[in-house]
Amino acid sequence: MSQINLGSSTSPATKADFRKQGYAGAQTNVQALADIDLQSLPRFGSTLNELDRVLGGGLVPGSVVLIGGNPGAGKSTLLLQIMCQLSATGKPAMYVTGEESLQQVGMRAKRLGLPAGDLKMLAETNVEQICNAAQEHKPELLVVDSIQVMHSNDVPSAPGSVSQVRECAAFLIQYAKQTNTVLLLVGHVTKEGNLAGPKVLEHMIDCFIMLEGSNENKYRILRGQKNRFGAVNELGVFAMTETGLKEVKNPSAIFLARTEEDSPGSLVMVLWEGTRPLLVEIQALVDASPLGNPRRVAVGLEQNRLAMLLAVLHRHGGLYMADQDVFVNVVGGVKVTETSADLALLLAIVSSFRDAPLPRDLVVFGEVGLAGEIRPVPGGQERLREAAKHGFKRAIVPKANVPKEKIEGLEIVPVTKISQALEAI
Repeated sequence: MSQINLGSSTSPATKADFRKQGYAGAQTNVQALADIDLQSLPRFGSTLNELDRVLGGGLVPGSVVLIGGNPGAGKSTLLLQIMCQLSATGKPAMYVTGEESLQQVGMRAKRLGLPAGDLKMLAETNVEQICNAAQEHKPELLVVDSIQVMHSNDVPSAPGSVSQVRECAAFLIQYAKQTNTVLLLVGHVTKEGNLAGPKVLEHMIDCFIMLEGSNENKYRILRGQKNRFGAVNELGVFAMTETGLKEVKNPSAIFLARTEEDSPGSLVMVLWEGTRPLLVEIQALVDASPLGNPRRVAVGLEQNRLAMLLAVLHRHGGLYMADQDVFVNVVGGVKVTETSADLALLLAIVSSFRDAPLPRDLVVFGEVGLAGEIRPVPGGQERLREAAKHGFKRAIVPKANVPKEKIEGLEIVPVTKISQALEAI
């Protein structure tokens, strides 16, 4: 680990002392891209496979990870678990709390049954003092909870202001880059669900992940928003228990917890989240509207896409729903961002409109174009294998996604137009 001079204990570090060392450490000479040593900074696991999946394979020395989420989602709990587990394996770690007392964090660790013997704790909100303490103890992992309550001596404004958040983050990031320390920052969110503070904060860090979930739901979804070391569409699923956040190894089993009775408007689709397929139930409710302007409500889906697909269904499927209220919901709080849910959404709407339940062993995926055609989606074979593994017997998919080799126990119905899909159900 490279050494930097952050001042003595009697003379706290200043930004001038800190930044004169250079942003990326002692190495300042020009190098060819092919000559850069990539083996000197190997990743290491966080002890949670779901988090490692979202991060792209693990924690990278010198990286800065920002974790956001609603109050009570479990951000502090997740980081405390990671730090305690890693420190127990011999990784030097330091947890800086600016919002809670050390006693409060200690009580949580005891309640969760975490190995807290080797984790260094610090209750501090001054970034210069934090970096001085980190320079003394030299942790490989540093958690700052949270960046919005930190302040710097060089900035006269109050903690949480745009200038304070920006300068404090820059100071901590500089320390992390120079010492190859993994820096984990906790970020507040606004009531709209966006990260609080200046937008430049998201540009400064390497990874930005959101922990989604509420106190009413025991499951938490960790979603990558930005990642310089991996894909940004990865998804991690956790369950909040009395002993903290536990990994959900098979999230499809959770999202497929369906009722025993067949109900119209319910259908299973296969999404592609990062590097794995995910089976999710979609529900639709179509009802005669007493309003002059019928409602179009989408939870977990893009509302504009719902309106577009209803127009395609009218034009190419012959179903008129301009006088109907249409409500659609993705079960389990999953947010669908890809187009493979188009066909399943339309068939669920038709099922509710006709009050005709669909088979429980049916799975559907495919993109719907404005001309009524069914377009293929990436990872078709992997999606079908995942469906077969969960006991589904029949699949309606785009013709171009039909695998060359037959999948045992699964009947595949290829379609190229909406009319063919409606005939298939």
